[in-house]
Amino acid sequence: MSANISAIKESVQHNCHIADAQFAGDYTLCVYLLKMREFYRWEMNQDYEAPLPHADVGQWLKEREALWESLEKKDYGNINTGTTQLNPFETDTVNEHLNALGLIYSGGLGCKCRPHFFLGELERQEKHADYHLLVSNKEYARDLTSPPAMSLGNTIFVRRESLQRMLWEKKEEAHWNKGITPMQMLMDLYPLKSQLTIALEQMTNDLMEQLIRHEIGEVKAGKILGGEWESMLADLPRSKIEIMLRAIRDHLADCIETLPHILNDNPEPQQIHFYMANLNGMRKQLFPALINAYESWKDSGDLNPLREAANKGADHWQTLSEQVLIAYLDRGQESFQDTRDLIEQRSL
Repeated sequence: MSANISAIKESVQHNCHIADAQFAGDYTLCVYLLKMREFYRWEMNQDYEAPLPHADVGQWLKEREALWESLEKKDYGNINTGTTQLNPFETDTVNEHLNALGLIYSGGLGCKCRPHFFLGELERQEKHADYHLLVSNKEYARDLTSPPAMSLGNTIFVRRESLQRMLWEKKEEAHWNKGITPMQMLMDLYPLKSQLTIALEQMTNDLMEQLIRHEIGEVKAGKILGGEWESMLADLPRSKIEIMLRAIRDHLADCIETLPHILNDNPEPQQIHFYMANLNGMRKQLFPALINAYESWKDSGDLNPLREAANKGADHWQTLSEQVLIAYLDRGQESFQDTRDLIEQRSL
């Protein structure tokens, strides 16, 4: 790795550490420990199947938490390219410098306004009329959360390595779950027990397009709702209402893009299982018709209920999102309690 790239990596990882210092404690203990084991594996370049030395992991964990404690109140630093210093949140500007070096960078706010940063190897990029797609492969700097896909404005970032690691995490978490879950059904389609590395690579290849489609849907939803939606989210306290608003925005994005794509004329079962496995608690709570349609499809193989739910959802979630936004523009933060009640009444 050249001196310039090493300096870039160090400055990005420094900001990742600060973000982790501020937000890593938000996880439950079990999820935190699993993520830290995965983070250790990534940092030490360990294979998924390699046994981890408990003493070494324990010592690394103590040192990492001590580092976070020293950084918790620090400000995020500029990205050092070796020749210039760049604002870490001006992602487009940073990428103008780094894409030519074969690198991809992202710095922005994710769920609950948590900052996320990463630096990786640029695998490919595509420029379309409505969006710019950047796909990374090997990652050089990352934070604990490490979302596998996100969009900033009209730029979509998809991280192959983070997706693969997320799938491995889901495989590990599956041991905790009872019953037959969508994730378990997805995993049963791949030889994870006998050929873990090959199976994870195949899963990643199969499922990356779904992440891209969701982020395209996010861009489309952004055009429908306008910049005022982001202003509203920024005005929200960290509370249930923020989770609810992000859920209905996600449903809108998926009903206008992701679900029509995976429910095509020749749908692949792994695509449907993966989609349903990633529905978090709030999204499931607000869209029971989709859950019921999925259960019906598993029993009968009939895709029509899923397609009908997606079609109805496109209109429903757009209308609800627009109603929420109109109330906010009219009454500001005073609208939030009524908005929470409205969303709870308008599940689909």
